[in-house]
Amino acid sequence: MISIYLVIIAGSFVRITGSGMGCPDWPKCFGQWVPPTEMGQLPENYKEIYSEKRYNKVQRFQKMLNSVGLTSEANKMDQNMHQIMVEETFNARKTWTEYINRLFGFVAGNLILLTFLLILFKYRQRKLVITATINLVVLVFQAWFGSIVVATNLLPWTITIHLFLALFIVFLQLYIIRLVSPSQQKNINLSKTFYWIIMAVFAITFLQMFLGTQVREEIDLLRKSGVKRANWGSMLSIAFEVHRSFSWLVLIVMTWMMYRTYNLRELRIYHWAYIILALELISGVFLNHLSMPALVQTLHLLLACVMFGILGMLVLRSKIHHN
Repeated sequence: MISIYLVIIAGSFVRITGSGMGCPDWPKCFGQWVPPTEMGQLPENYKEIYSEKRYNKVQRFQKMLNSVGLTSEANKMDQNMHQIMVEETFNARKTWTEYINRLFGFVAGNLILLTFLLILFKYRQRKLVITATINLVVLVFQAWFGSIVVATNLLPWTITIHLFLALFIVFLQLYIIRLVSPSQQKNINLSKTFYWIIMAVFAITFLQMFLGTQVREEIDLLRKSGVKRANWGSMLSIAFEVHRSFSWLVLIVMTWMMYRTYNLRELRIYHWAYIILALELISGVFLNHLSMPALVQTLHLLLACVMFGILGMLVLRSKIHHN
């Protein structure tokens, strides 16, 4: 679980430093398992080489999109092909930033594989085997989709899908932890009202993260268009306003729940979610009023993912008390 969160942090750091295309191919980086450190280690026509490779992968991806009915997305990629095929000049700092991100992903992937093998050969419980298998399959798909993110030159919607696949892996990992950890197997019995409020807060948090990705997509487009960071706030769409307003809605609901559950020992996990929410709102205020500092963007995403995880644990453990 820690390694998955490290991958999310590293991915965010890659984005805010503009290092997403530091490696134009996948899984290798400039055709090497250990990337180059200077331009002289690359052939003179390296841009043409990797642009052609990416173009071929994009063509295959477009065919796949057409085959599943996503023709409009495939057509949009055709219209923006001139932007997708732009090849960046080699930059050692960006290359190694992206490479380190991939190393984190390699570690997380192997730990998930090790978990799968351990469950398969030692525990052999049906729920555990099924969950671990799904987790491994999603991981493989996530790795493949990471290559698509690179091939399409960081199309915003592909980055969004990449993030939500990571969150799905987080949720699966939480379920595995619940199945193997005695402390997580204890149910929290709640009234029907409290149960559905917790479910609603979890759903709103997920929606908030989706809206946040829409804001991030707009920021990516503004950055690519050369708009200065200080001007981003005034040029964002209504998604930003809704995202900001929903934060206060979540705060009001969770403050009321905090008041009602303050002395309930079994809901201490919820109190941690409330603390994370407070920090998340503070980071959001900094983003809004300080021209969106890059490191605060990473912190904002990390806090949102941690809160998603804590609420996910609460959702898995909560049951309606029927007495």
